[in-house]
Amino acid sequence: MELDSTVIYRHFNAPSRAFSQFSHEIIRHPRLTSDAVRLLTWQLSLPTHARESFSTTAQRARIGGCAFTRAKRQLKEEGFVHERRIQGPGGRWVTQQLVSSTPLTSDEAAVLLARSPLLTCTNRVSPQVVPSPRKPAAGQPTTPVTDGYPDEYLREDTSHLPAEPAESVEAVEAVEAVEAVEAVDEPAPASLPAGPHLEEARALVGALPLLSPALRHIPPGMRDELARLAARWLDAGHSSADVHEHVLRGLPGTGTPVHRPGGLVRYLLRDVPPRTLPTLPPPTPARIRLSVRLEGTRECSGPHTQPMLFRPLADEALCSECAPAPATAPAPGPAAPATPTEATSLPDTDGVHTPS
Repeated sequence: MELDSTVIYRHFNAPSRAFSQFSHEIIRHPRLTSDAVRLLTWQLSLPTHARESFSTTAQRARIGGCAFTRAKRQLKEEGFVHERRIQGPGGRWVTQQLVSSTPLTSDEAAVLLARSPLLTCTNRVSPQVVPSPRKPAAGQPTTPVTDGYPDEYLREDTSHLPAEPAESVEAVEAVEAVEAVEAVDEPAPASLPAGPHLEEARALVGALPLLSPALRHIPPGMRDELARLAARWLDAGHSSADVHEHVLRGLPGTGTPVHRPGGLVRYLLRDVPPRTLPTLPPPTPARIRLSVRLEGTRECSGPHTQPMLFRPLADEALCSECAPAPATAPAPGPAAPATPTEATSLPDTDGVHTPS
């Protein structure tokens, strides 16, 4: 077994400028990573008046975020870095960081931090920290209005309004029809005689806001008029469900605003169609199912005192007793003797000829 024969030769030149003295305990610390050692030696090599933070040092040393967090935690645990937040003059919060070449306890670090002066507004700080001079508003302060309505319609002066949904053709036609009906000088529906279903009609109209959000703002002054129109539907034989279904069919599509829900309902209930009852299909007669023993039998159409069932062989309608007997062929009799003229010539047999 050969031993390692590597020999390392070291050559060191003492720098004449820009150098720092560090203890070997920092460079050879067993619980500090290389990033933590580099971060600590970088901070100790800075001038005394330098105010470079640890995060800036990590960026200059090209130490990543996770490595920086781990290195800073190791330096705090070993006592080389101490950090605290205090409130300085003017209510501003200041973060104080202490970097030491030797490990310090919390009490020792607090004594050293207490000796360092806090930053004030006269010190050289970032412009973002110094508050800008305030410009008070003109006039006396007033309390905001918490109730009431605006004096004028502010929609024209309001910018960045949401886009209104495009009105469908059916909704535009319905609104135009409502306006046309209102423009015609007709007798008011309130003059119509009250029917026997007026109370039910009022309950029907009161339930309209529950059918659709578009019907929630029906004017209360129009409910009696709509109740009389709905009573006409009930007098014609329609049910409350039929009226509600007719009103829902006449509403515009989803997302289309209804500006005059009362006028739209009045237009939909003005004409009362006749009620058409659904035609039911004629009932089909129930098929009598025979027993397994009688499957394939048929009733004889012949003269029987009681129904006679038989099993047909083909498509006959009569049983074997009523069916006519088939015609019989004549029985074959003895052959008549042949006349001399009907004699049959036979072929020659051994040269013998039969006389004719």
